Amino acid sequence: MTQLLKKLQDEMKAAMKSGDKDRLSVIRMLISEIKKVQIDKKRELTDEEIIQVLQRYAKQRKESIKQYREAGREDLAQKEEKELQIVQEFLPQPLSEEEIEKIVEEVIQETGASSMKDMGKVMKAVMEKVKGRADGSTVSSIVKKKLS
Repeated sequence: MTQLLKKLQDEMKAAMKSGDKDRLSVIRMLISEIKKVQIDKKRELTDEEIIQVLQRYAKQRKESIKQYREAGREDLAQKEEKELQIVQEFLPQPLSEEEIEKIVEEVIQETGASSMKDMGKVMKAVMEKVKGRADGSTVSSIVKKKLS
């Protein structure tokens, strides 16, 4: 069992003992999502793969929040935000824009990129380095800014 899955299960037990139903429900959902992927892949997941599952779940929460706000359902948006906060506790800390910019600049120098033609090459290398700690759209906008 991976460290992250063990941490999730420990947190689930703690939520049961403290009677925090919302937290318990979210953690159970996360464990269920992880187990579903494990069944599909017919093997245990690595911590990195578990992080990908959690990120996908967090992204779904963000999209739901946006849709609920557009529909004027603030009550449901707030419920989703609470879930998102719980999920983010188990994800690696995201990088700041300054940290991402520094990585982008390093990659541009390493690859010798000079124009927008090199964007794909730069994006691939940057996404490898920031794996799980930065949103692709944020990285993309920073790379465009640096290459143009």
